[in-house]
Amino acid sequence: MVDARVLVVDDEPMVRDVLARYLEQEGFAVSTAADGQEALSAFEAEHPDLVLLDLMLPRIDGLEVFQRMRSGATTPVIMLTAKGEEADRVVGLELGADDYVTKPFSPREVVARVRAVLRRSTERPSIDDVPRTLTFGDLVIDGGRREARLRDEPVKLTRKEFDLLYHLASQPGVTFSRTRLLEEVWDFAWDGDAATVTVHVRRLREKIEDDPSDPARLITVWGVGYRFEP
Repeated sequence: MVDARVLVVDDEPMVRDVLARYLEQEGFAVSTAADGQEALSAFEAEHPDLVLLDLMLPRIDGLEVFQRMRSGATTPVIMLTAKGEEADRVVGLELGADDYVTKPFSPREVVARVRAVLRRSTERPSIDDVPRTLTFGDLVIDGGRREARLRDEPVKLTRKEFDLLYHLASQPGVTFSRTRLLEEVWDFAWDGDAATVTVHVRRLREKIEDDPSDPARLITVWGVGYRFEP
């Protein structure tokens, strides 16, 4: 039985072939695309459950492909980036990518990331873990609706930004290390690379803090991580 359908987008034939082979061995249905235009066509025709997306693509670059995909869908996207593409990776995370993998990578690691992201995007709360509405003055975080409002105005958050905010706010005053946040919010231990946590915290501050440079809610605990201050 096929687990899910994955679209692999990369202009390197060897990368496409290796990833497709490993994913198929694990039970996934796989389709591939070699450039940005092919990726968008396949995305619209096949409605994959997850996309592995290289950032450096011919015809249409990966970031633009990602934005077009996300304009009408919330399909999870894992970005494939080279070591020298850190700036693009950060932009991708800020736009709402679910994960990234840096080349060269282990195909087995990519498969594990795919499973983790799919599990995170499809899991439902148990009876004992019903999402709550959290209220902190003029900030309201509705776990059921997955919405946040600040001074009665909706706050536009990506899926992962909301997950991070809700996770921190549901345990106010508790300090979380970046590694722990990666494990609990992203559901994967990322070999010590905490850049994505830093990016998401910065983006959240820009959206919910009166002065992002002097935050009152999302507090940095130097040398440790972050906490939500009610």
